[in-house]
This record gives sequence, C-alpha cells and structure tokens, in this order.
Amino acid sequence: MNEQITPARAAHHSGDLMCRGVHHLALTTDDMKATTEFYVKVLGMPLVHAMKVPPGLGTGPKNRGNPPYEEIRHYFFDMGNDSLMAFFEIPKGEEPQSNRNAIGGMQHCAFVVTPERFRDIEERLKTHGIDYNGPILQLPGLLGIYFMDPNGIRLEFACQNEDGDAPDVIGCVVQTKDEARVELDTLPGADPAWIAEMTANLPDGR
Repeated sequence: MNEQITPARAAHHSGDLMCRGVHHLALTTDDMKATTEFYVKVLGMPLVHAMKVPPGLGTGPKNRGNPPYEEIRHYFFDMGNDSLMAFFEIPKGEEPQSNRNAIGGMQHCAFVVTPERFRDIEERLKTHGIDYNGPILQLPGLLGIYFMDPNGIRLEFACQNEDGDAPDVIGCVVQTKDEARVELDTLPGADPAWIAEMTANLPDGR
C-alpha cells in the first residue's frame, strides 16, 4: 500500500458514508440467452437468480420504476465483493439501442480485478474472439482493458498492479485538496467556499 494516501483512505472508510457500495447494477438486453452466456462463460460472473417479473409490475399503478413490460425476464449475476449485475430482457424491437455518450447514459462500467484476474480476462477475451482495447494506463498505477458485451455495453476491467491481491481503489485515485482545486477552479460558479466544502474530505498534502 502507498502510505502517502493513508489519511484520505481513512476518511473514506470512516463509517460515515451513506452507502457501502453497489448492491446491483440493473441494465437491459433484448437477448437474455446471449447475455447470460457472455457474463457466465466469458466474464466468469455466475448466474445466481433467474426470474420473471411478477405480473402487474410492468404497467399500471404497481410499477415501481421497472421497464413498462409485463412478466419480463430479470436475471442476476455475481460480479464479486457481494454485489450483483442484473439485466431486464426488453422485448425485441420495442426500444432503441442506447447511446452510451447520451446525457444520463452509462458511458461504461469498470470492474476492479487483481493482476492475476486481469491477465485471465485478456486471455478469455482472446479465446472467445472478442475485440478489446488495452491494456491502457489510465492513471498512475491503474491499467484498464475495454470491450463490449453483446448488448453494446462498454465494460472495463481495471487493475492496480502494485496493490497485488488487495486493490485499494480509493487510494489509487484520491487527490489532495490542492490537486482537486486545480480542476474545480474551472467550474462555472464554483467559488472558494463551495470548493472548500466539496474537498473537505481530501487530505491537505502528501
């Protein structure tokens, strides 16, 4: 571990945060079979729950934000660290292909892996004939490899080689107050008081 980021790491793991991470990431597909095969066989994310949404939840007053289709498939995959990747199967032809760069869209989803798994995923992509970009140096100490799933969703596997089998995700990217302020000063309407509030959890220096 890099000792110079210990204060920030402690602040981020103080127990005061509202959340403990991702419970599940819900995405959409129009081919659940192909999606299931990709996430299980290529990415090694086991299927843990396969269901159809109970009737009455797709349309009408009982809908709680589900896709507006009745009794569609909703599958869950284990993406590690007690978190889930989920997919709804939208009927073919009912919705357009999304643009990952659209406002409100998901540009890509990155998964953290150990160096061993990083090498493994590259071999899996090669074995299955899946095009990918990388490994690419994203930030100091952070490598990424990018590819698309069968639905056109851009995915990344991210690796911090120096951390070995205990990746410190926050510690790898955390800045000091001064480092963050260089960018925050360029935001329209970001006055010093606002910047001080937004960077309160960052360390003063290294």
